[in-house]
Amino acid sequence: MNILKGIAVSEGIVFGKLKAYRKVFFDAYSVKNFVENIDTEVLKFKDAKKVAIAQLDELYNSALEDVGEEHAMIFNVHKMMIEDIDYSNSIINIITDEHANAEYAVWFTSREFEKKFESMDNEYMQQRAGDIRDISRRIINCMGNNSVSAKASNDKKYLIIGCDDISPSELLELNSDYIKGFITMLGSKNSHTSILARSMKIPSVVSLGSQLKPEFEGCDVIIDGFAGVVYVSPDATTSRRLKKKKELCDKQEELLSSFKGKEDVSIDGQKIRLSANVSHICDIKILKEVDASGIGLFRSEFIFMNRRSYPTEEEQFKIYKNIAKKMGDKHVVIRTLDVGADKKIDYFDMPKEVNPAMGYRGIRICLDRPEIFKTHIKAILRASAFGNIEIMFPMISCLDEILRTKEIIKECKLELDKQNLDYKKDIKIGIMIETPAAVFISDILAKEVDFFSIGTNDLVQYSLAVDRQNDKVNFMFNPQHRAILRMIKMVCENAKSAGIRVGICGEIAADERMTEIFLALGIDELSMSAPFILGIRRKVRETNVKLIKEQIISKL
Repeated sequence: MNILKGIAVSEGIVFGKLKAYRKVFFDAYSVKNFVENIDTEVLKFKDAKKVAIAQLDELYNSALEDVGEEHAMIFNVHKMMIEDIDYSNSIINIITDEHANAEYAVWFTSREFEKKFESMDNEYMQQRAGDIRDISRRIINCMGNNSVSAKASNDKKYLIIGCDDISPSELLELNSDYIKGFITMLGSKNSHTSILARSMKIPSVVSLGSQLKPEFEGCDVIIDGFAGVVYVSPDATTSRRLKKKKELCDKQEELLSSFKGKEDVSIDGQKIRLSANVSHICDIKILKEVDASGIGLFRSEFIFMNRRSYPTEEEQFKIYKNIAKKMGDKHVVIRTLDVGADKKIDYFDMPKEVNPAMGYRGIRICLDRPEIFKTHIKAILRASAFGNIEIMFPMISCLDEILRTKEIIKECKLELDKQNLDYKKDIKIGIMIETPAAVFISDILAKEVDFFSIGTNDLVQYSLAVDRQNDKVNFMFNPQHRAILRMIKMVCENAKSAGIRVGICGEIAADERMTEIFLALGIDELSMSAPFILGIRRKVRETNVKLIKEQIISKL
């Protein structure tokens, strides 16, 4: 038996045989072959490009239904990259000018584009190098009439994928009917792939390094996604132990289903709202299955992505209206456009920044571009006539930003009045508390809004000076750091003094280790990915808040 220790990124226990996920050996196409008929090679590329685009359309629609817009959007991003004129022209020019075979032209173009992205200072743009490699590999596969997807080569007896690394798009392509877990040599806990694995509830362990050997293919394997351990060719004792652990976990899942429809209230009577983070109307199906209190965070920026121009007021209005009507009386908190940092949109034509995470983003962009912002606000206001919509503004760091935002809302209401368009006159407005500055003036900010939502992802990053996407320091990303808990405590106290509600959104809201502390601090709402709501509901109903206050909060 071999015991491999890595980083646990998605909980669960799964048994199966290990199958190597064989990506195209991309560098095999680095040798240029001279071709006589360049028209044939150009046609080969164009045909492969069409097939690749059709694949991406199919994968997008499938992923949209399975995991929602936030994760499905990777296929639209890849589609836009394949359709990029500069990318295609480069490939065609290499074929025609050098009489090169199409595969080499794609390989060479990919390498050149990768280098450009990797040389950029912006981390988001650096990550696009991997996307270029993905789309180029897909096109080359289509030239050979092979599928880049694991779906085409699924063998029902192989349930665990092993590879050097796996991209978000590749993970979404794996057939979950047969593929029940994955293990990789590289990777980190906070990568997009790891977050996606948790959302899809696929047990996985990453960062195994050289422990993962080629000769393990075909071996019986057990993934313990709780402990971050992989057992290769496990002995009978280990198999029995892990089987019992899995049975207990499965019973726990069955138990969670019994919490559907139960009230979100602690043992000693403290109530809390358990809401869902949503990026697309397709997410509402899961939200209703777990009986969420409402939508605590609708990420409106995804409406602006995967397109070539700004969405009109009418386009936005129809989306918000549809969501509001589907949710009925339940609250829908729409966070206004939060782009910048790691969410770049080409047509916004934003300047290059040395440190984008602390630069031109969120409310700063909206206030700097009032016409875009007003179109956005009016669409939300109009939709509020059809449901229980609230507006939330991201990345607030000073009082002036709120005052200027409220003035714009007033202007929008006046314009809608002149047009005789309905909207909710007393619509609630709130802000994200995700900068240390907002924390320390939260007593002042609380007087201007109806609610707070603490964005712990950015708050932890800014407060601890830790880039959670940086593999060298992300182990220091600690939402339970005493400084963070003290900040949350301060925000809660100031919110209560002003008589407004305070919530938390982000991954930490789904962390059961934190639920008791959040209740004791006085958090009114936790908003998270819908699949985690039942587990948090159980934890809430098991908590004695008074006891936790005495044991933990008093010592902060």
